[in-house]
Amino acid sequence: MAGQLNPQLLLAVPLAPLAGAAIAGLFGTRFFGNLIGRKTSHTVTILGVLIAFIISVMTLLAVMDGASYNGTVYTWMTVGSLKLEVGFLIDSLTAMMMCVVTFVSLMVHIYTIGYMKDDEGYNRFFAYISLFTFSMLMLVMSNNFLQLFFGWEAVGLVSYLLIGFWYTKPTAIVANMKAFLVNRVGDFGFILGIGLLLAYAGTMNYGEVFAQKTALAQLTLPGSDWALLTVACICLFIGAMGKSAQFPLHVWLPDSMEGPTPISALIHAATMVTAGIFMVARMSPLFELSDTALSFILIIGSITALFMGFLGMIQTDIKRVVAYSTLSQLGYMTVALGASAYSVAVFHLMTHAFFKALLFLGAGSVIIGMHHDQDMRNMGGLRKYMPITWITSLIGSLALIGTPFFSGFYSKDSIIEAVEATHLYGSGFAKFAVLAGVFVTAFYSFRMYFMVFHGEERFGKAHGHGNHHDDHHEEEGADDHAHHGLAPGQKPHESPWVVTIPLILLAIPSVVIGFFAIEPLLFGSFFNGVITVNDIHPAMEELRANFHGPVEMVIHGLTTAPFWLMLAGVATAYYFYMVNPRVPAAIKQRFHGIYTLLDNKYYLDKFNEVVFAGGARMIGRGLWNVGDRSLIDGLIVNGSAKAVNWFSKITRLWQSGYIYHYAFVMILGVLGFLVYFMPSPFAK
Repeated sequence: MAGQLNPQLLLAVPLAPLAGAAIAGLFGTRFFGNLIGRKTSHTVTILGVLIAFIISVMTLLAVMDGASYNGTVYTWMTVGSLKLEVGFLIDSLTAMMMCVVTFVSLMVHIYTIGYMKDDEGYNRFFAYISLFTFSMLMLVMSNNFLQLFFGWEAVGLVSYLLIGFWYTKPTAIVANMKAFLVNRVGDFGFILGIGLLLAYAGTMNYGEVFAQKTALAQLTLPGSDWALLTVACICLFIGAMGKSAQFPLHVWLPDSMEGPTPISALIHAATMVTAGIFMVARMSPLFELSDTALSFILIIGSITALFMGFLGMIQTDIKRVVAYSTLSQLGYMTVALGASAYSVAVFHLMTHAFFKALLFLGAGSVIIGMHHDQDMRNMGGLRKYMPITWITSLIGSLALIGTPFFSGFYSKDSIIEAVEATHLYGSGFAKFAVLAGVFVTAFYSFRMYFMVFHGEERFGKAHGHGNHHDDHHEEEGADDHAHHGLAPGQKPHESPWVVTIPLILLAIPSVVIGFFAIEPLLFGSFFNGVITVNDIHPAMEELRANFHGPVEMVIHGLTTAPFWLMLAGVATAYYFYMVNPRVPAAIKQRFHGIYTLLDNKYYLDKFNEVVFAGGARMIGRGLWNVGDRSLIDGLIVNGSAKAVNWFSKITRLWQSGYIYHYAFVMILGVLGFLVYFMPSPFAK
């Protein structure tokens, strides 16, 4: 079916989750008096996302047959020649993102039934995650910068609500405020980039801006010799650094684990954190014209991929290990963008969405089985108690580390090959970072796997390790002494079917999607006319020349450095945590300084607190003391009152009631007029 897609049907994709969010959020909460129950709330929100998913799959099939859509759905206002519109651009990139977002969201919605069953905010949570799905769909379906910015800010706002879902928990409030503020820093750059393009292109429509790319590339920023397009692209990418948690704007993402586990999968797998990757891929016609911007992206992505992986190696909270894994994998995607391998970045975005959602939801299943204990030091031997969670988590881990034939192998190896083919500034460091990151990823992934599912059973001890709790009851005001973790004698248990079914459904694409998708996405016509790559950037051409099929890629991969680094990482983790557990403790003691640096997350939070927050406090105090107290209150308000008081005291002396006083004042007034208006005797 080639031709134009139905805009009314497309409109149902974002509106169906929005309708579910409105029903659950208004009628299922105290807002309108809890008119509907839990079953109705989760039914309408799941139905809305299911409708969006079905239409998204239909749209993808139609797009693969040649159909497309690029048009205005609603015109908000017209200012001169500038049109502010709501519009959809549906091509292969958009259709793929729609399917990924709606599928992962659907799995999270189903999973939430089991995970949040005892939470008082059950209906509110379903309203939030459905509203988040609407926001993300508006972002990926947009055909103009205005709607892109709306979706961009909407996902940020809803993530603020989700991270701080347990609003009586102080750490959750700090985490959601941190996420909100850090994203505002990135969004400041993002809106500057949009403003530059609007100022010089005169439009906010993607297609109209891309049509002027050659002319824009010839311009410089007024008052400087900087290329306008380079500045605009770097500003846009700064927005992506905030949303996709790239160094140094990554600090919000690990702390966002304070929210319930389902939102960790939703925000950190397929949706919000990949918005920046999607945006840069969508803007490829512009980024391709600036090698400076691409080098900047390459270096930032390399730092994130390697150094955030190091932090994952020492975490003891199961969710934080997966969170730092997300940071590292987002770095890999960003490196691919910097190497002009946009389709490879999007390919890894897709494969990562499935296995990372699987790992987050698997971690949540473990947390349920452990009675909301998240500390891996209190786990061990869960394999025989939670067989479904065990096998699905193993699949997710194998996909994450790039095991041959699993989805992550095809996308991650393609990124490494693309980086080796690029010659931009910073490519040398990028090659080292992505290769070293293979070992690091394998080590922390299987460190978590062995500590949780194998070895000694460390749960049910009288004195367990302290941990962060993802417990609904405590935050909602239950007994402060409620027990967390398994009591002595208690055993873990497998999660209910509403939790395990999404794990199984996510495990399937985590295994097979890379094998079947690599050829059409990277070397076929899937992204033709959607993603632009200039001839001067050879990464994709070299990948195409070396690709001879998914099976041959595996055979070749068995002889390359990434495969052996991956095996080395797994073997090291096995030896450290299964054979000789004394080694990690000895290394920690021997390299205490490095461990302290990693444990304090490179002191970036402290740096931000002292430099930026401290600087802001100093400026605030200065403005308060000098500007508010001294200038406004002291000089203007109190000073004017004192001046009036002084003037009143002087004039009161002449208001005595005696006629001769008034006559004297009149004489002085007449004398003043005469002096003022009398011609000067020296005038010619």
